[in-house]
Amino acid sequence: MALAILLHILAAVVWVGGMFFSYMALRPVAATLLEPPVRLTLWSQVFKRFFPWVWASIVILLSTGLWMIFNIFGGMADIGIYIHLMLTLGLVMILLFTYVFFGPYQKLSQAVSNSNWSLAGQALNKIRQLIAINLTLGLIVTSIAAAGRWL
Repeated sequence: MALAILLHILAAVVWVGGMFFSYMALRPVAATLLEPPVRLTLWSQVFKRFFPWVWASIVILLSTGLWMIFNIFGGMADIGIYIHLMLTLGLVMILLFTYVFFGPYQKLSQAVSNSNWSLAGQALNKIRQLIAINLTLGLIVTSIAAAGRWL
């Protein structure tokens, strides 16, 4: 169980921490210091390197979380409401990320490749909005994970 919890926490830290850094630190600096072609290319490359880590985090979070639910906690009927909340919000986060990856991120990558800075800017703005939602959900899930059983 210790290994499952460790992997679960590390995967959550990678995903939520990456979103926090991107949204709260990199985004404001890039927006004020870089011209659109450089800024949009930077974001395309950042996502190209970060998103495989998110996919790996999703696989680890789902596999360890479900393993713990069914092998440690006795199944869905026996887990606390806080675990149901974490699972539900986690699934929403996965759906949002999947949409980002297959929708706006693909548009951003293609637009950057074609030097279509207007379309790339629109795609990045959509990604920004969805990451803001996912970051908020991730922080809520983290809070539930830390304090849920005592609420």
